[in-house]
Amino acid sequence: MNKNWVLSEESFDALLAWLDSDRERAGSKYEEIRHRLIKIFAGRGCIEAEDLADETINRVISKLSDIGNEFTGDCERYFYGVANKVYLEYQRRKQPQPPTATGADSNRAEQEYGCLEQCIAQLSDENRELLLQYYQAEGRAKIEQRKQLAEKLGIAPNALRIRAFRIRTALQECVENCLERKLG
Repeated sequence: MNKNWVLSEESFDALLAWLDSDRERAGSKYEEIRHRLIKIFAGRGCIEAEDLADETINRVISKLSDIGNEFTGDCERYFYGVANKVYLEYQRRKQPQPPTATGADSNRAEQEYGCLEQCIAQLSDENRELLLQYYQAEGRAKIEQRKQLAEKLGIAPNALRIRAFRIRTALQECVENCLERKLG
């Protein structure tokens, strides 16, 4: 997916229009598709099932201008085809963790923690606060916390998920780069 592509309100509206001409039915279809994608990824043992579902949806949205008028058939099937590609990419980048020696393990943990602190400090105040609030609670409280956070920011819950995913991805990349510099 083009790294410079950004989900816009117009893009999301185009997706809803593609799913159904009635906005209410389109919204229901969207939620149903997202829920099924999460179940598919979770059923395949993906830890990041929600993020992978959002990535799938983003990819479909980014291709709507190419496929919107030409695609015939059930829109849901297109999502599932893209989800298979996303899953294959996930499998390729998911590296098995090699066993490490216990002495090196504590040193690496210290290095990771140091890099994490450094990278969190580099985030804007707004992004740091969003990330901390997004991952603060657990269970039902987590759902309510995220709903309130989305309302506070004036964005849809899906937009909040996407924003948190992008911040977390950038943070993870920063930590990996920092570790690579420190550990060589």
